[in-house]
Amino acid sequence: MPEKLSPYATYGEKIIKLFAKLLFSGQSYSLSELSRMLTCSKQTVLRLMEDIRRSYGVEIEETIRDRNKYYRLKRPGRVPPALAMTGSEMNVLLMCQAFARHLLGDMLFEEASVALEKNLALAGSETDRVRGHFTSYRPGSIDYTPHEESIRTLLKAMEQHRVCMVTYRSLTSERSKRFLVLPLKIFSHNDTMYLSARYAGKPGHARGRHEYDPLLAVHRLKRVELTGEVFEYPTDYDFERIYNQNFGIIKDRAFPVEVEFTGLSARYVSERFWSPDQRISRLGDATVRISFSVSSLREFLSWVLSFGEEARILKPESCVLEMRGMLARMREHYPDQ
Repeated sequence: MPEKLSPYATYGEKIIKLFAKLLFSGQSYSLSELSRMLTCSKQTVLRLMEDIRRSYGVEIEETIRDRNKYYRLKRPGRVPPALAMTGSEMNVLLMCQAFARHLLGDMLFEEASVALEKNLALAGSETDRVRGHFTSYRPGSIDYTPHEESIRTLLKAMEQHRVCMVTYRSLTSERSKRFLVLPLKIFSHNDTMYLSARYAGKPGHARGRHEYDPLLAVHRLKRVELTGEVFEYPTDYDFERIYNQNFGIIKDRAFPVEVEFTGLSARYVSERFWSPDQRISRLGDATVRISFSVSSLREFLSWVLSFGEEARILKPESCVLEMRGMLARMREHYPDQ
């Protein structure tokens, strides 16, 4: 006998989830969509809908579009608004939900979807026209579904101000390390989730401050455990001061740079915000120079390389020399035939 597609959810949980989906969204779903949402077979979905019809005395409409059968729960009329949320506000939330889907993982995204669907019936009619207009482009993104338990634990720890024991393997390490942290803030950068935390020592050792506070990539957390220890939120912690003062997520000593851009890259760069202290000067229609402060040499050089021949480092000379060396090493990968 084949294994169930979702052995961890009972039949009752599936029927409640399906009923909530049909009731709160007011949308039509194909049998394939419902099967994927509930992680069960199409035959099970049909059985669930039949039980909903009999148990709740509701009518589930069936329509055919493009040779596919769609199902929706027929409601007697629109639920009168009970929340101070307009259709426009709901549209903004739907847009944010779509843009953040790849950062949430399947289960957290589903929870966000249910929360929004509970309010869709209370929003204006324009929501129905635009809810399918938003999505995200995800090549190169990280699947956070396997890390949902860690994210939930971190959220609970931040809410309760609980010290966490984390098992973490950095990009440069051969093995994982265990240590204590005060979880302070989760944020995203370039489609990657990070935990900004305070180092709180190693297990079995006295608490002590580290020379630097760890920046942890959430997908590299192998395990997150709540401890019974409660901490006071540090009054000297200022995320904006730490991270949003210059270019680079890695925070070494900051230094000034100047780069010249031509062609389409000049327009692209001038349209965007790179650092609070950036200054942009235009040299004709297709050339700009931008100067700002940088805290990570590696990130800066990778950024310049991404613009190819349309970018040229002007200052400082140390960065120019570093780029020359990097280009020479890259050239060795493509020898003349």
